[in-house]
Amino acid sequence: MPSPIWKRLAFLPVLAASALPLLAQQSAEPIRIARATGPIEVDGVLGDPGWSDAARVETFYETNPGDNVPPKVKTVAWLAYDARFFYAAFEFSDPDPGRIRAPFGDHDNVPGYTDYGGVILDTRNDGKTAAMFLVNPHNVQYDAISSDTSGEDNSPDFFWDSAARIGPAGWTLEIRIPFSSLRYDAADPQTWGILLYRNRPREFRTQMFSSMLPRGSNCFICHSRKLVGLSGLPSGRHAVLAPYSSGRRTEQALGDPGTRLVSQGNDWEGGLDAKWTPTADTAIDATLNPDFSQVESDVAQITANERFALFFPEKRPFFLEGLDLFATPLQAVYTRTITSPRWGLRSTGQLANTLYTVLLADDRGGGSVIAPGPQSSDLVPQDFTSRELIARGRHDFGRSFVSLLATDRESEGGAHNRVFGPDFEWRPTDADTVRGQFLRSGSRDPDRPDLFSGWQGQSLGSHAVDASWSHSTRTWDWTAEYKDIGDDFRADLGFLPQVGIRDGFFTFGRNYFPQAGLLRHVRPSVRLREVDGQDGDLLLRRIIPGLSLEGFWNSFVNVEHRTEKVRAGSRLFDSDYWVASVEMTPSQWLGGVAFEVTTGDDVDFDGERPARGTTVSGQATLRPTDHLELRLNGSRRWLDVAPTPNGEGPKTERLFTAEVARLRATYTFSARSFLRLVGQRVTFDQGARDESLTASALFAYKLNWQTVLFLGYGDERALSLADRLEPTGREVFFKVSYAYQR
Repeated sequence: MPSPIWKRLAFLPVLAASALPLLAQQSAEPIRIARATGPIEVDGVLGDPGWSDAARVETFYETNPGDNVPPKVKTVAWLAYDARFFYAAFEFSDPDPGRIRAPFGDHDNVPGYTDYGGVILDTRNDGKTAAMFLVNPHNVQYDAISSDTSGEDNSPDFFWDSAARIGPAGWTLEIRIPFSSLRYDAADPQTWGILLYRNRPREFRTQMFSSMLPRGSNCFICHSRKLVGLSGLPSGRHAVLAPYSSGRRTEQALGDPGTRLVSQGNDWEGGLDAKWTPTADTAIDATLNPDFSQVESDVAQITANERFALFFPEKRPFFLEGLDLFATPLQAVYTRTITSPRWGLRSTGQLANTLYTVLLADDRGGGSVIAPGPQSSDLVPQDFTSRELIARGRHDFGRSFVSLLATDRESEGGAHNRVFGPDFEWRPTDADTVRGQFLRSGSRDPDRPDLFSGWQGQSLGSHAVDASWSHSTRTWDWTAEYKDIGDDFRADLGFLPQVGIRDGFFTFGRNYFPQAGLLRHVRPSVRLREVDGQDGDLLLRRIIPGLSLEGFWNSFVNVEHRTEKVRAGSRLFDSDYWVASVEMTPSQWLGGVAFEVTTGDDVDFDGERPARGTTVSGQATLRPTDHLELRLNGSRRWLDVAPTPNGEGPKTERLFTAEVARLRATYTFSARSFLRLVGQRVTFDQGARDESLTASALFAYKLNWQTVLFLGYGDERALSLADRLEPTGREVFFKVSYAYQR
């Protein structure tokens, strides 16, 4: 069937993009840094001799909610360096220091509704990617990679030091970053990009930067100021060895819940993570028998009536060097598909204007593989070993780049999956971003019909294409995207649960920025999407008008009305439903409050019949004191159908009810140690009731992200025949790791 006209015309402007002029990037005067003329002790007190001749920065701009206006509070920063470290100091003035929001927390637990500040360093000076080093007034650190291509990711961790102090006029901060934690080229002198940042939430969240950030710009790091004067920096040759030892004692019920728990013995493990930086722009990572336990389990998600596999983020240290290089328009790399490596080896670096990463791993298996399809996907047990290769090179020119990706999984028994292809990003103006990717896959499925009926040892091969154009200004924004993924395309090392589709998407919005009242941003919008099978059959057509609001109490409200046609099996169903969400942070003790509801027409995909359903989810973070955090998550979903053979008529029969409830209590003694208790209950009722309860306790002490001590206990229970939650498993564990640096 022909595609809708909006889908066929959406990319015509791309052909004209080359006629758009390239707007000159406005830039402030460079910041000139000099070597410290004396010692600097990182203690939060700014009187050290080394700060006397440091570069001073006191021009900041309020970028939210104000539009690059002078801030209402004063911020002063100082920058310096010596033979081993980069230093930054801040004096954050505050007329009411009693309202400073500074809860204690674990590393990276620095939410937007708390005070914090720090530096964002573009050490490669490419205007696209930077490392973030942020700290709250109680010295809780947050580090992340911010990319204008893939967004912000706080999974990577770095070695660095900081100290903060709250005083009668505000708070002060000192940061010391070893050059060995940074990646830069061999130039001498160096030129970096830098953004200095302060976050101060009160009735509204106020953000202040050392650069102007034009609203509607298609980039963030590109607005960094230049940092010049860095010379004689170390050339690399830094090494970290982090051996670990862990042990666990596990007991399992061999029969139904409530039967006697039987010891599974003691499991002792040891391994090693190593990092070597032979030069400042090259890192080599190796791991032997790594401990990839998550320490805290993933938050449960409701899977009932879900057609496709659910995504969980990567948290494991070995995969996190150069993480932004794994991000492409089509998610062809998802490292959680590498389940239990015996060993891994990785090199990440830069050659002139080309960034690269190459990863090799030998996987014991034991996890799951996604078997994708046009209407649903299956998770298939991977009880076989495999070897993996992931490689990507990205060549930058200006703010744009071209790239090449290759992945290869070779499994025992002759099965394999190989994916190869280029991608690009082009920014012809400050308002436009054009992205594209083409991939080709070649596969031989395992000959394992005992695991999955579709695995018959057959050979498959197909393509995947993604093209998009985004346009964003202060007042208007829109995005058009088109995907074409063949029926036989497979990316076993990626996350592409839907194949055999042609997917067109368009969104259009108008932005308003009130300067007074309870609101600071209003955005009405409309989204259109159509997904067809490769045979032309309609799979999904969706129209979504919506309205989003940002304002008082750092709130975000979004309301959408969704009208769609969706296929289940051989039938098309009409659905009409609402989605509404609210997020806000009223105060420090009540923060991170969120609520979302989806209600209206639905589809029973297994039964291929119309339905009505509701999904309600919520979360809240309570902080009775600066040391205690209570985080609550909950969701409930139910689906009703008609008690008729064809499913037509009033939806009066409950098909299922599913619930997830989770409470996490954390008492943080200091920025280095905490005690965490987690309880999670999952219930599913579809005539017969199924219920499970997991609980855990964890004590952690961390000198840094690789020098750690964990002591923990876990308990699992399930619903027995006597309708009671009875034990099914119990575990006691420890882990100790120490990072040796040279």
